[in-house]
Amino acid sequence: MNIIFVCTGNTCRSPMAEALFKSIAETEGLDVSVRSAGVFASPNGKASPHAVEALFEKRIALNHVSSPLTEEHMEAADLVLAMTHQHKQVIVSQFERYRDKVFTLKEYVTGSRGDIIDPFGGTIEIYKETRDELEALLQQLAEQLKNDGK
Repeated sequence: MNIIFVCTGNTCRSPMAEALFKSIAETEGLDVSVRSAGVFASPNGKASPHAVEALFEKRIALNHVSSPLTEEHMEAADLVLAMTHQHKQVIVSQFERYRDKVFTLKEYVTGSRGDIIDPFGGTIEIYKETRDELEALLQQLAEQLKNDGK
């Protein structure tokens, strides 16, 4: 299964989700390919230093270069997980024919609406809160995928 996580600039939430889920998937033995992109990302940007630090605390390396979301990403993905409802709306408006594989992370995992808080410009504590929220949801995602046999 090919999963892509999407946020705004692809420097905080989606790269953290990508790195966290790669780690979780490896631990759980899931056969997945994981990427991230941003709806308004500049190509080749660096991950936020606080995002790197928040993951380093969990012994997860974040070697990341930002990428704008492209048609190729959408074509290759089996599942597109946006960090917010607004991201989902932007993705669906830009890539209408892929709408059936676009969800917010919370929507896909919990069945409820809700956004992942944006830590951009915040303190390291805010980044750690976002990391922990992502980690809990991504652990649930891994369980769902295991139960679905994917």
